[in-house]
Parts: sequence; C-alpha cells; structure tokens
Amino acid sequence: MVALLLGAALAAPASASTIYKWVDDEGTVHLSSTKPPPGVKYQALNVGSASGGGSSKSSGGNSRPSTASPAQAASRSEVLASLRNRECVIALEALDRLTSGTQPTSPAEITRLKQTAAANCSGDPARRREQEEMAAQLRVANGPECVSARNTLADMSAKRVQATPEQLREQQAFVDAHCIPPVQ
Repeated sequence: MVALLLGAALAAPASASTIYKWVDDEGTVHLSSTKPPPGVKYQALNVGSASGGGSSKSSGGNSRPSTASPAQAASRSEVLASLRNRECVIALEALDRLTSGTQPTSPAEITRLKQTAAANCSGDPARRREQEEMAAQLRVANGPECVSARNTLADMSAKRVQATPEQLREQQAFVDAHCIPPVQ
C-alpha cells in the first residue's frame, strides 16, 4: 500500500514537491514537508516532477524550494502521512517485541523507538488505536507461526510436501488472513 501510494505520488506530473526524511542524534526518524535544521543530513523524496517521474536523493546542501500546485501539495501530504504511519507502526511493533522480554535490548534502543513513535504516530485517539492494531498485526505477521505457515505454503506450492488442493487452499487462506504485514 505504501509503495503503491508513493509510486502514484512520484508519477504525478507538474513541478517537484519534496518530502524530507532524516534521523536525529537520538536515532528518531523524522518525516516532514519542510527541510530539517541546517547541517542535518537528510533524504529528499521528490513527489512529482516536470518529466512525470520522481527521485530520491540524499543531501545536506541547499536547494531552492519549488512552488507546488494544490494537487501536488495534497499528494505530498498524503505520501507524508503514509510514510509517517509506516514509521509509527514499525516503531510500535518493535517496541512491543523488544519489551516483551524475549530478547535482550538496550535502553537506548527503547528510547529511540519511543521517540520515533512519538514523532510519527497520530495524536488522534481513534487513528492511534488503528496504528496500534496494525502494529499488532505486523507482530503476528513477522512471528514464528506465520513464518512457519508461509514456509509450509511454499513447500506445498513447490510440491516438496504432498498436499491436496483443499489443504493448499486452507493454508493459503490462513496466510492471507493472518500473515500479510499491514505495512512494508
């Protein structure tokens, strides 16, 4: 979904609109339609251009801002919201996984993830619940049960494991229902 949205926005014709992505000294990921503070290395994602394509570049230098049309500004806002949602969900999932106590982690990593979530997650309670639900879905999709289910499906599909067409359909249905990450 994010890739499709980003691809569609990057293919929009007209003059360039830019989204900036950078990581601060604390490791927090920031996404913005305005440039980061001077001296901060950032990645500029150009949404739409005169040639109809988009590009991504790393920069720390200065470039003249271009004027975006209302359609480009709306497209940029949509892409920015989608990227922030992705960063939020990934940070929430990692926080949940790392604080579950099943694997060692550093306090600095927990702090970084909390800051990334705070910078990118929605302040709207309903939207935040959706993001937390997506993080829970991502944790399940990345979990051992789904890894095993996807491997079993691959073995069944490649006929390394003997399975009836019904078993194959059931395995595919399970993977589709439980093991597709909500963000990538």
